[in-house]
Amino acid sequence: MTTLPRWIWVGTWLLAFIAGMINVVGFLSISQQAVTHLTGTTSLFAIAVIEHDAHQMLLLGAILLAFFFGSLISGLIIQDKVLRLGRRYGAVLILESLILVLATALLQRHHMAGLWLAAAACGLQNGMATTYSKAVIRTTHLSGMFTDLGIFLGQALRGVAVEPRRLMLCLVVISAFFCGGLAGAVSFQEIGYNTLLIPAGLTGLTGVSYMLLRWYALRPNK
Repeated sequence: MTTLPRWIWVGTWLLAFIAGMINVVGFLSISQQAVTHLTGTTSLFAIAVIEHDAHQMLLLGAILLAFFFGSLISGLIIQDKVLRLGRRYGAVLILESLILVLATALLQRHHMAGLWLAAAACGLQNGMATTYSKAVIRTTHLSGMFTDLGIFLGQALRGVAVEPRRLMLCLVVISAFFCGGLAGAVSFQEIGYNTLLIPAGLTGLTGVSYMLLRWYALRPNK
C-alpha cells in the first residue's frame, strides 16, 4: 500500500468522527433512523413495502434517494476516484456544511426533510472519501472496516504478512466513528438538533482550510 500523506490520515479521522455524530442524531431523532449508511434502511424499506406502510415508505425511500443523490453530486464535482490534493474536496465539504445547517433548521421543526438532507450530506461525504492505491477509504459506515480488520487479524494469526498501514486505516475510521457517536450523544442531550451544527462547522472549516492548502500547493512558481 502506498504511503498515505499525513493530511489524508487527519482528514479521514475527522470525516469519520463527523459521520459518527450525524448518525447518532439520526437515531436520536423522532424517526430514530440511521442516515450514514443504507443497509438497514433498505431492509426497513422492504418491510414497509410488504406492510403497505406509506409513511415509512416515504421516509425511508427519501433517505435512500437523498444519500444516492449526495453521492451523485460528489461525483459531478470531483470527477475522479483517485484521492489526490488537486481535486475539489473543499467545495464538497463546504456544500456538506451548508446542507447540514439546513438539515438542522428543518429537524428543529420536526420536519422529515431534515433527515433526508442529513442523508444527502453523508452521501456527499462518502462519495468524496475514495480510493487511494489499493486502500478503500469509507468514512460513513463501518461494515467494510470491521470486515477488513477481521481479515487482517485472521491472516496475521496464520502468519501471513499484513500491511500495517491498512490495519491502521481500519482502526482510525472505527475509533473516529465511535468517538463521534459518543460526542454526538452527549451533545444531543444538551443542545438537541443543534448538534448537527458541530459537524457543519467542522466540514465548513475543513473545506475552507483544504481550499487554502490546495491553492498554496498548486500556485504557480514565481
